[in-house]
Amino acid sequence: MSQSVSLADYRAALTTPGSRRPLIASLLARLPIAMIGLSALLYVQRETGSFAAAGLVSAGSLVGVAVGSVVQGRLIDRFGPTRPLLVTITLFALAMVALTLAIEAHAATPLLVLLSGGIGITEPMVGSASRALWGRLVAAEQARNAAYSYEAISMEVFFILGPGLAGLLVAAPWPGTGMIAGALCMIIGGTLFALSPAVRAWGPAPATGRRPLLGALAGPGMRTLALAALGFGVVIGFVEVAVPAAATEAGQPALGGVLLSVWSVSSVAFGIAFSLRPWPRPMSLRLPVLLAAFALLVALLAMPSSLWGLALAMLAAGAMITPQSATHSAAIELVAPEGTAAEAFGWVLTAVTLGLAFGQSVSGYLVEHSGPSASFLAAGAAGLVIAALVWLLRSTVRKPAPAREEVLV
Repeated sequence: MSQSVSLADYRAALTTPGSRRPLIASLLARLPIAMIGLSALLYVQRETGSFAAAGLVSAGSLVGVAVGSVVQGRLIDRFGPTRPLLVTITLFALAMVALTLAIEAHAATPLLVLLSGGIGITEPMVGSASRALWGRLVAAEQARNAAYSYEAISMEVFFILGPGLAGLLVAAPWPGTGMIAGALCMIIGGTLFALSPAVRAWGPAPATGRRPLLGALAGPGMRTLALAALGFGVVIGFVEVAVPAAATEAGQPALGGVLLSVWSVSSVAFGIAFSLRPWPRPMSLRLPVLLAAFALLVALLAMPSSLWGLALAMLAAGAMITPQSATHSAAIELVAPEGTAAEAFGWVLTAVTLGLAFGQSVSGYLVEHSGPSASFLAAGAAGLVIAALVWLLRSTVRKPAPAREEVLV
């Protein structure tokens, strides 16, 4: 399957009949996807004065997302998106109220971590449903590839813009503004997406009897893809704590989120160019090569001695973000077992968020005890180790054999 696309393919995909309403709604729902966790981190840090406690709270949310994305993805594949999304949106709103009240009451850190985990579990997985919807709306292969590339590019835009918005809104009179604003966007956008005609037309899947217990992870190539996504998340997780810490150390705490948004400039521009001519061509090589390049560029963030220098170095590192995300999305078509599109995307998101949780937790400790530079170097080292593992498993990145029916799920 060719993975390169043209601008005409993008136009054909994005103008597909029935796509406009879910397209716009999903943009609103996914805008705060990287904003809520970081807003909670900055909010808790303002209330407690501890980056370590704040990192644990943010990591709790990410672990929750890691669990919820797979469960919701499997439910979406089985029942269609509308009912699962509406239920999780309701639970998400309740969980957000509970966490906000606990932060305001200066509750103990373990309780905050538990509640933030609830936020993550109930966060509506509009991204999984949106990506899987394109396979139903778009018939032409090249246009469908363009739609998947659009999903990856737009997701990365949100992963990059979210921290910037979080950094700006934490400076509002009430530091919880960013967390609540992000939640409202997710609730409104998710509801509009779930109720759009194209999404409501996606009914329950026909009964197929038994399915593999591991679902999408039954394919060995899918497990290798999840490992690559984990490494991607680990590296970003380190940076998302180290950059605000570097800004705070420089006496400009409000610039932390803005600096994270600098990635978007090169990430989106290079991501579009990459989709037109992806490299390396074999998917089995692309996964480890892009991760290793990203890890090396992030390690270089330890070198600048000023925020301006850090911003320039982040421009270079950001060039590797969207190409990786687009590669993860495209690889799903190659390695995921049939009928597991939403769940497969959920596993990729799970892997990324588990990596983010690990990176943020360790980075919070490192920046308090050794400074931001140590965190950047640790991010590079971790990314290179995982890239090496993906390289060793590269032969598994191929179309899976038909899965044997094992356990009813």
